[in-house]
Amino acid sequence: MARNYKAPYLEDEAKDEYSLELQNRMKNLMWTVSGDYTLDVKLDLESYKKSKYITIYDAVKQGAFARFFDMEELSMYIVKKIYLSAQQAPLMELAQLCVDEASYPLITRERSGVEEIRRRAFQDMLEHQSVRMSASFFGQVKFYILKSFLSGENSLTTERIQSVINRIQNLRHAENTMDIIRTIDQIYNRIIDQTFEEKHGTLEDVLAVSLEELQEFNWQDYLDEESLQDVLKQYMNSIASSDIEKVDMRDRPRREASDKGPRVRVLDDEALKKVYDYVELNHGISYMPLREQEQLNYQLCRGAHEDCSLYYTDGILHHPAKINYQYKYAQLQLSKNKRYYHENHRVIKRNIEMLTEMLRKSLIMRNEDDLCKSSSGILVPSRLWKLGRTEDTKLFDKVIKKDTSDFAVDILIDSSGSQSSRQAQVAVQGYMISEALSNIGIPHQVVGFCTFWDYTIMRRFRSYDDDRSMNQRIFEFMASSNNRDGLAIRATYDKLMKREEPNKVLIVLSDGRPNDQKVNRPGSRNPRLYEGEFAVRDTAFEVRRARALGISVLGVFAGEDEDLGAEKKIFGKDFAFIRNIGSFSNVVGTYLKRQLEEDM
Repeated sequence: MARNYKAPYLEDEAKDEYSLELQNRMKNLMWTVSGDYTLDVKLDLESYKKSKYITIYDAVKQGAFARFFDMEELSMYIVKKIYLSAQQAPLMELAQLCVDEASYPLITRERSGVEEIRRRAFQDMLEHQSVRMSASFFGQVKFYILKSFLSGENSLTTERIQSVINRIQNLRHAENTMDIIRTIDQIYNRIIDQTFEEKHGTLEDVLAVSLEELQEFNWQDYLDEESLQDVLKQYMNSIASSDIEKVDMRDRPRREASDKGPRVRVLDDEALKKVYDYVELNHGISYMPLREQEQLNYQLCRGAHEDCSLYYTDGILHHPAKINYQYKYAQLQLSKNKRYYHENHRVIKRNIEMLTEMLRKSLIMRNEDDLCKSSSGILVPSRLWKLGRTEDTKLFDKVIKKDTSDFAVDILIDSSGSQSSRQAQVAVQGYMISEALSNIGIPHQVVGFCTFWDYTIMRRFRSYDDDRSMNQRIFEFMASSNNRDGLAIRATYDKLMKREEPNKVLIVLSDGRPNDQKVNRPGSRNPRLYEGEFAVRDTAFEVRRARALGISVLGVFAGEDEDLGAEKKIFGKDFAFIRNIGSFSNVVGTYLKRQLEEDM
């Protein structure tokens, strides 16, 4: 009797699709609760195998906390506490208990169904996690909090544990994030380290730790701690905002007079220099001479992008101004991207092979020599009868050789923060296209872009004539900040048009969300913020302009369904919707194949 057999790569593909779908569902739930679609917090997806309610409640809890409190403020406190030698594990356990207790009463007022989700989640936690909870003090505290909630009355426990539970439960009346921070700090100093204040100071001393001190600290030992990664991400966000707030040393950057107008920050020349230094610190030293960058800024930063700047770099991992936290965070993301590649190696390899084969067949057809009648070349005896009888002197066939090197391709990858939940998937997409193009010898460039303040960062992964080994650099892809798609596309096709190849293709990997805030120099006009319909129209205009110049433009969409409309407005009919990695080669390959064959 024949057995049903499922190829291993199909199983991997199914698992990958399931994982991405689960992540998408939970992220959407968290975003719905929080009302913040830029929120990026690592959720407990592993627990879904044992209990869907634990995972669902985790998404609700994180969304609720972001909805009613300041996640960044709490994250900064935790990072500063750890900087002053607090123990990471118990501090994080305690923080999660306090976050839940403070957020739950507030979210149930808006969403009554949360109570039942919490009840089922707590039941499953007691069933599956009791042994693990018993291994730590705050695990035991959590155990009795769960039991008390389910039974509706306090469970018998030790006086020490009950006193901590009472303090945590007082957060049901918390008015702000500082109430939560004070409770965490008091419980930690009383239970975990009674000498902390004597050695390191009070809460005020913890909060007084400067960003400069944090940047100097070696966080390498904490980079592999899953529970701390989101806190460190919030810490980086705080540096990105707070450090720039200090660049205008005498006056904080101010909002324009009209509260109803665009939110444009005004910086003086000294502040602008500090912003440039900060860009250099967090994105790596530019490979392009400053004068050349200024010339490009003058040529390209016009219209909707007036007062913007372009910054060209090979990335912080290759030309760091300093080995700082951002450098180490980039190393961490590189390892995550590579891990995703290895976990899905079979599917990715198969996609590359299929894409390569599709393109190779098109090139073989393109390379077949054409014969045409000519007055010179290879004599065709059957035409000799025309001599002296007709005026036709084309008695020969001429071989027309076709050139295989008449294509150049640019791959432009949206590296903004809205891509942070799918960084590994985006990196793999860029890598697959680059590998296939390398296999058939088509020169191509791969660049990622994001926008920090008025700088659009053009991060080069590989250039047209680089060896295929440079494709590995695409795994250094990391998402952050905003995105000014129109300017990035303009800068890319401007360079692509300078290539000698007659046929040019631009592939844009994006999520259909062009969005950017601007910094404006004093005395200049106040441009509209780059967001919404205005940003979509500008990006679509740059795509049409590239096509008018003879460049074939394809949009590869890997975002959320709600952004499909914007993607269609930007790219028209030439866009590919990648629902899962398994369909990638067929969708993208069909488009590239058409470009190779259409002018044969």
